[in-house]
Amino acid sequence: MGFSPTSSLILKVVYVRGWLNKGWKMLGYIWQYVYTSFLRYWLKWFIRQATGTCELQRICSNYKPGATRTTKAEYSLRSSKNKVLREALGTNKGKLEQCVDQIMKEKNVKPQKDPLFKESLHICLLQITGNSSLYISVEDLRKEVFNSENQEHEAMLLKLWDLLMPTVKLESRITKQWGDIGFQGDDPKTDFRGMGMLGLINLVFFSENYTEEARQVLSHANHPKLGYSYAIVGINLTEMAYSLLKSGALKPHFYNTVLGTPELRHFHQLYCYLAYEFDRFWVAEEPESIMQFNQYREKFHNIVKTHLQDPDVTLTVRSKN
Repeated sequence: MGFSPTSSLILKVVYVRGWLNKGWKMLGYIWQYVYTSFLRYWLKWFIRQATGTCELQRICSNYKPGATRTTKAEYSLRSSKNKVLREALGTNKGKLEQCVDQIMKEKNVKPQKDPLFKESLHICLLQITGNSSLYISVEDLRKEVFNSENQEHEAMLLKLWDLLMPTVKLESRITKQWGDIGFQGDDPKTDFRGMGMLGLINLVFFSENYTEEARQVLSHANHPKLGYSYAIVGINLTEMAYSLLKSGALKPHFYNTVLGTPELRHFHQLYCYLAYEFDRFWVAEEPESIMQFNQYREKFHNIVKTHLQDPDVTLTVRSKN
């Protein structure tokens, strides 16, 4: 069976479009290389001569504190041909002040002429290096396996039950009752394999710091038609938060909400946002079945990633209670 003239024309159009797209991408790569390798240096040099200020000074003075300023400072440091500036991104928190002094010396920045620069750059570096430290701390918790013989682990698990089900006594440590708060089996420890203690700590943090909201979410999760497994979904959202942190997507949020070094509690707060907002999203979408969870989870994930592209983004729980 042969192709009609129309089919042949369509194939040619598709081929030409594909070729053009590849061509534009290649031109983009070439431009990026030329700009970063040659033009950027001379452009910075020209503006320095015209204004008497280095790029970092202009960033710190022209942009308000937050994601826009810190992101631009991070790019400037990472793209610099100066070793001192590039290595600043990996500096320990205790040596940051000394690092800022070295940068000021390298760029010939006089404190008398720009008295706000040192503090502004110091905050940027606290945020940038703190984000890397936060990932290490989160990763350590993710790798920590729930251990039934560890009294602290067990106490935390029982605390989760008491926070969510204050009027119902747990009959035993291993019981079908765990299904009432969304665990899969009689022993919740098996559900923490993927995210380790990070998953449990997030669940407890949400229940302890937003108790009313957490119980509200649990009631929605136990809905006869729109219900879902509260704890299992919570652990799944921990994985989402972890992947966003690992990819660097959470940087704008932390740069806008933490004026300094982000810590574990800030990551747990971000999880609370995901847990609360996913429940609102799920209820509003009214899925036909829990079998569609992955589809709606991905849709919610894309919504969050879109929010994170806003330089002014702050993802915080805004309860209507």
